[in-house]
Amino acid sequence: MPVQDRADLEGDVGPFVTFVEHVRPDGAVARWESRRHRKHPPGAAAAGSTWWAPRSRGWWIAILFAVGSLLFALGAVPGYASAIGARWDALTFFIGSLFFTAAGFLTYREAVDAGPQAPHAARRRFFVFQPRRIDWWATAVQLAGTLFFNVSTGNALRVDLTAPAAHQHVWRPDAIGSVCFLVASAMAWFEVCHGWTAWRPRSWSWWITLVNLVGSVAFGVSAVAGYISPATGQLHNAERSNLGTLVGAVFFLAGALLLLPERTEEVSDPVTTSSTSGT
Repeated sequence: MPVQDRADLEGDVGPFVTFVEHVRPDGAVARWESRRHRKHPPGAAAAGSTWWAPRSRGWWIAILFAVGSLLFALGAVPGYASAIGARWDALTFFIGSLFFTAAGFLTYREAVDAGPQAPHAARRRFFVFQPRRIDWWATAVQLAGTLFFNVSTGNALRVDLTAPAAHQHVWRPDAIGSVCFLVASAMAWFEVCHGWTAWRPRSWSWWITLVNLVGSVAFGVSAVAGYISPATGQLHNAERSNLGTLVGAVFFLAGALLLLPERTEEVSDPVTTSSTSGT
């Protein structure tokens, strides 16, 4: 009787499977990992070079996140707002948030396309619910966060906001967006580490999720410091809020640029069976 493939080891983070190791009939161990399966679909070669690949979705994700991060960093640079005016500064943040949303949408699409597909399905659906996949949660929550940033930065362009309206329509969606980014970054970190922590300095994915997690923490600090009083309309600590935004944007920029070499790195023998889809 021939020896069958068997699941030898699974990596779980809560209810999520982040990796599976299979022992094949010849005794070799093949490893499937959630992020690698998403970033490097089986049988799909990386298109273009590391730094220039406009036909690649992964390249556009990196570029769009990088541009959005750069605009957020620029908007938070001390003296920038006074040099060009508060309205232009607010517009810089709003445009940056649109780049974030475009990148977040493509990242979500990437996760959906990496998930299981119904037999004989003509095309993949956009609106899916896959609660057992950590990458689906991470990308969906991140996309939601970018939409809250769109609302916050868009409302910041208005000049007729009362103090209660600024609190409700500028600070609150900014705070929710920051929480979404923190949750999404933490889940991406767990997905790569297969637990709470790990030390993998030779892994592009490890560095990407680490710097993004630090950036999300900085955005959270910015949101707390940027609390807008509904009574007076004053910020709790404008300087600390700007500093948190600047630091977070710089870390997000670094994470976006690291996506480029991750996209073209060589990967070895992933498991391709549907049983390891994580759903």
